[in-house]
Amino acid sequence: MEGAYGFVMPARRIRPLFGALVLGLVALGAHAGGGPLGIDSVLKYDQSGIWSRSNQNALQYGVILFEVAGAVWLGNDDEFGHTLWQTIDASIASGVAAQVLKETTGRPRPISGEGPDAWFKGRGHNSFPSGEVALQASFVTPIIVNYAARNPWVWALELLPLYDGVARMKGQAHWQTDVLAGWALGTATGYFATRYDTPFFVEILPRGLTVGYSTKF
Repeated sequence: MEGAYGFVMPARRIRPLFGALVLGLVALGAHAGGGPLGIDSVLKYDQSGIWSRSNQNALQYGVILFEVAGAVWLGNDDEFGHTLWQTIDASIASGVAAQVLKETTGRPRPISGEGPDAWFKGRGHNSFPSGEVALQASFVTPIIVNYAARNPWVWALELLPLYDGVARMKGQAHWQTDVLAGWALGTATGYFATRYDTPFFVEILPRGLTVGYSTKF
């Protein structure tokens, strides 16, 4: 795959790392037999230390702020600014898709006590998929696609959705398959966002917002 700036990132390079991370999450539920993949189990509740909800929220809102502020400041004509506009496309697309799936599937969260095989329980049951993990994956994927060929260290960004997924499971807010589905959704929207030379929101927003405020100084 070749992005708008000529960076080459074959899709096959995504699979090995993604597969390894998936196996790690699956191992957390290996002793269980519930859910669509037979891997869903309730983890011991832990919202202390690095797993605290405040840290999860800080990561979530920090990523959103970084995307928007960075894209508006650098602009689409800047190399990294262009990537950040792609992450905005991906994050919004994954967020909308995740919410539709939540409303459609009506899966209760682990903390509800209804078990991993409960589905279609109606409004208020929003476990599947994990929207927060989808956000993290949709944020890191365009950066990885555009930069990993030159800077392999950016693969370390996959630690963000990994951390968020484990934290959400430790908070009994999601099952293992919720996290995997959110990760896959975010990765897919992030990848496809890099396939377009002009990000969607760059096309529809006034050029004054996308040209980059840094260019005005």
